[in-house]
Amino acid sequence: MITIAPFKGLRPEVQVAKSVASKPYDVLNSKEAKIEAQGNPNSFLHITKSEIDLAADIDIHSSLVYEKAKENLNAFISRGILFRENKACYYLYKLQMNQHSQAGLVCVSSVDDYENGLIKKHEFTRPDKEKDRIDHMLTIGAQTGNVFLAYKNVPAIDEVLNKWMQEKSCQYHFVTDDQVAHSIWVINDDACIETITQLFKSHVPASYIADGHHRAASAAKVRTAMGKNAAKAASFFLTTLFPANQLAIMDYNRVIKDLNGLSAGDFIQKLEERFSVEQQTSLYKPESPRQFGLYLEKQWYKLTAKPGTWKQDPIGILDVSIMQEHILTPLLGITDQRTDKRIDFVGGIRGLKELEKRVDSGEMKLAISLYPVSMQQLFDVADSGEVMPPKSTWFEPKLRDGLLTHIIGSEVHLP
Repeated sequence: MITIAPFKGLRPEVQVAKSVASKPYDVLNSKEAKIEAQGNPNSFLHITKSEIDLAADIDIHSSLVYEKAKENLNAFISRGILFRENKACYYLYKLQMNQHSQAGLVCVSSVDDYENGLIKKHEFTRPDKEKDRIDHMLTIGAQTGNVFLAYKNVPAIDEVLNKWMQEKSCQYHFVTDDQVAHSIWVINDDACIETITQLFKSHVPASYIADGHHRAASAAKVRTAMGKNAAKAASFFLTTLFPANQLAIMDYNRVIKDLNGLSAGDFIQKLEERFSVEQQTSLYKPESPRQFGLYLEKQWYKLTAKPGTWKQDPIGILDVSIMQEHILTPLLGITDQRTDKRIDFVGGIRGLKELEKRVDSGEMKLAISLYPVSMQQLFDVADSGEVMPPKSTWFEPKLRDGLLTHIIGSEVHLP
C-alpha cells in the first residue's frame, strides 16, 4: 500500500493567491513565461522560470538561473507574499472547467514508493529535463512542481474528502483567465488527517503518474544527491492524488512537416492498405478507438483501422501504437517521436482548428487527430510495467504552481 503524509505547505496569503498562481513551468517556454508574468511581480513564474528576470540570452540551465529562483523565493517570503503553515496539513484542490469538476488531495508521497514501483509510471523521462528540475530543487531547497497522481477510487476516501468540502469553507477560490475555477481547502484537523492517512495506507495499493514524470524522477534523484544531509522532508515529494473516476484524458494530436517524399495521392493510396479512408465535409474528431482524423491539403478524412492493424497487449491496442506502426514508421519514416524534428504535438485543449492552422500556414504538411487514451488503458500499461509511446495523454485542467510548495532544505529562509 502507498504511504502519504501531510506537510507544512508554503502558500500565498489569500489576497494575492490569484496573482501568485501560475501555469506549470513546463507548459510555457521562456518567452511565453515572460509575457505571462509581465506587470505581475507576484507571479510564481519568477521562481519556476526565473530566467525571465535575467538577460534574454542567458542559458536557461545556468546556475545563475537557479540562484535567481532561490533569491526570488526568499524575496516572496520576506515580502509576505508566501508563508509557511504552522502545522502539517492535507489540502484539497478542486478544479472546475466548463461542466467538468475534479478534486484531489494535495499531500506528499513517498520517494521509497516511487523507487519501489508503488507509484507507477507510463512514460520515459529525458535526462536533460530531469537535470533541470534536480538543479532547481537542490538550489532553492523546495519542490515547486506538483506531481499529478491518479488512484482507483475508494468510496470511504470519497466520503471523507467530500464531507470536508461540503462542511468547511475553502481557503482560496478564484477563476483564472482560461476560465478554470480553482478552490483549495486546508485540512488541519488531527483526527481527519489521521483518518485520511490510514485510509490510503489500507485501501490504495498503488498510485499512477498522470502528469509529472520528470518532477517525480527528479525528486527521487534529489534525495540521493543530498545523501546523508537529506532532511526527512526530501524522502517525500509534492503530489496531488485524484480519484480516477473524476479524471478525463484529452486527445493528444500530431502535426507532421512533410510526406517523406510521397505525393498526397500516393500517401492516401498507401493508407488505404491499412485503413478505410473516407473524405469528410468538415473537421473530423474521432468518435471511438481505432478511428483517426487526417487533415491534408485542406481536406479532412476519417481513417478507420482495418482488422489486423492492432494487437491485444496493453501497448499494441493503443491508437498511438496503431498510428506509429502503420502511418508514422512505414509511410512517413518517423521511428522515434521523442527525437524526430519532423513531428510536433498539439494538446486537445487547443482544438482541431489549431491543427488546421498549423497545416494551412505551411508550417506543417498534415495533421492527425486521435481518440483519447482511457484511464483504464493508462492503468493497464502502468501495471504491465510498460511505457506508452511519447505524448499519449493530455490532462486538463492543470494544477497551478505556487499555491502549495513543499520545503525540503535550509535554503528557504523562513521568518
